Amino acid sequence: MDIAHIPVQEPHAFEPQTTVDLMELEAPRKGRALVVVVDDRVSHGDSPDSAGPLVTELLVEGGFAVDGVVTVAADEVEIRNALNTAVIGGVDLVISVGGTGVTPRDVTPDATEDVLDHEIRGIAEALRSSGLASGAMDAGLSRGLVGVSGSTLVVNLASSRPAIRDGMATLLPLAAHVIEELSWMEE
Repeated sequence: MDIAHIPVQEPHAFEPQTTVDLMELEAPRKGRALVVVVDDRVSHGDSPDSAGPLVTELLVEGGFAVDGVVTVAADEVEIRNALNTAVIGGVDLVISVGGTGVTPRDVTPDATEDVLDHEIRGIAEALRSSGLASGAMDAGLSRGLVGVSGSTLVVNLASSRPAIRDGMATLLPLAAHVIEELSWMEE
C-alpha cells in the first residue's frame, strides 16, 4: 500500500469516548498503615523523633498510605491502646518501633502479645536474622513480635536506623502478601 493512499482522519473528527481521572493514574496503594513510636524521651518531648519519619518515608516508597505517627511512652497500657486504636481504625499494617530489647522498659512485645489473634513467627525471625546479618545488633536481639489482629498486620521493629532500614526492606514484600491474603478472607 502506498503511503499516499492511507486515509487521514481530520483533526476535528476525533472525540474522546472516555475521560481519565488523573488520580486513577497513581500507583495503586498496598494499604493503609500507622506507625507507633515507643520512646519515653520522644513522648515527653525530650528528643526529636527520627524513627517515625524514616518508617513513614519507607512505607510511602513501598506503596502504603500512612495515616500518621503516634508516639507513646514505654508503657504496656499506652502501647496496647495505640495498637488497638490502629486495629479498630481499620489500618492494614501497624508498625511499632522501639521497646523490643531486653531491658525492663522494653515492653512492646508484651503489650503486642495481648493484641494479636495469632503470631506469624516466620516474619519475626526473618526480621531478626536479616537485621543481625546487616550488623543491627538491636534487631538481632529484638524480642519483637509479628502477627495478625483482626485484619491488621502488627509488626514490632527495633529502633536503630539500620534495624529500621533493613527491617522495612525485609518486611514490605511480606506485608503486602499478608495484607492481600487477609483481604481475600474479608470478601
